[in-house]
Amino acid sequence: MTLLLIAIATMGLLFVLTALFGAPYVPSLRKEVKLAFIELYPIRPTDVVVDLGAGDGKVLIEAARLGAHCYGVELNPLLALIAKLRLGSAGRVTVANMWSYQLPGDVTLVYAFSVSRDTVKLQRYMQREADRLKKSITLMTFGAGIPDKKPLAHRKAHALYTFIPLQAD
Repeated sequence: MTLLLIAIATMGLLFVLTALFGAPYVPSLRKEVKLAFIELYPIRPTDVVVDLGAGDGKVLIEAARLGAHCYGVELNPLLALIAKLRLGSAGRVTVANMWSYQLPGDVTLVYAFSVSRDTVKLQRYMQREADRLKKSITLMTFGAGIPDKKPLAHRKAHALYTFIPLQAD
């Protein structure tokens, strides 16, 4: 009984710490993600999708189902494990702070649940990664939009942005 209480308290602490240092866990609605991947950014088998704040992996699973190779970044180790198990061999999930994660060089789409307190930080992160990779990167947000950037398109709570490298060789 004591072991069970310790396990429950540990899981609760992980969720509280994740909410304090990252975005709160808000499960994605598979139907909305699927429609965003059809209407805003049609996923192709050549796509490499990174989900910043992968949660339980629903976004990654939908992208993989459409043929993309997937990477997930999740701060909460319990959610990362769930996402890894659900995703299987279609991609990888890393336990890390998304703000220090370096996007893979072949990334084509970044997906992020966006909360208003972090939109400026997300915009800086995406610009830094576009500059580092010296390539344009598409960002799909769910939730709060990027305040200083006009979306290319939007569908309900999803918005699509492109970040173009500012540094020239």
